Amino acid sequence: MKSSILRIILAVVIVILGYFIYTSIEEPIKFKLELQRRNEVVIAKLIDIRTSEILFKQIYNRYTGSFDTLVEFLKKGKIPKVMMVAKPQDTKFLKYNNDAIGFISIADSLFGKKKDYNLEDIALVPFSSGAKFLLASGRVNKDGVSVAVFEASTPYEVYLKGIDNDLITKMVKDVKAKNKFPGLRVGSLNEASTAGNWE
Repeated sequence: MKSSILRIILAVVIVILGYFIYTSIEEPIKFKLELQRRNEVVIAKLIDIRTSEILFKQIYNRYTGSFDTLVEFLKKGKIPKVMMVAKPQDTKFLKYNNDAIGFISIADSLFGKKKDYNLEDIALVPFSSGAKFLLASGRVNKDGVSVAVFEASTPYEVYLKGIDNDLITKMVKDVKAKNKFPGLRVGSLNEASTAGNWE
């Protein structure tokens, strides 16, 4: 009788230990897959912000640290629509005349092919329940020249809500130990760069 109870208890302990071993292996794999999925979506949004900022700078010779200004620019701004026509005397089609044939909305030019793209949402961090990207602009001195800079970012904790907090905390600690930004960021307020920290 005692041996059969002992066997049952032992079997239960083995099942419980097996479950904990399985979850200790499975959870990091699930976390990594979800991290990769969310990173891709957030990076796509940061690339949209970068593209918008670069176009803003081409027109105003500066970046903006305001999403309201950026969205207004995207909504109301227009850029020339150019048609390239080969010069008549060029039989090899190496020389072209660029003729402006009208103007196109900046929003249509940048996001026209993206289905149901809402310009108002450019500031919102995906998976964050409405949190906004941090956006700032300024100038840095590079070789004696004042250069416009911008930075858009979001910490891991903001867009990884709802998944394993312990794994997020460990990842943040590891990244900080390497003196890197614990999240995703494009641009820099310290140097003339429009690169993302994932590139």
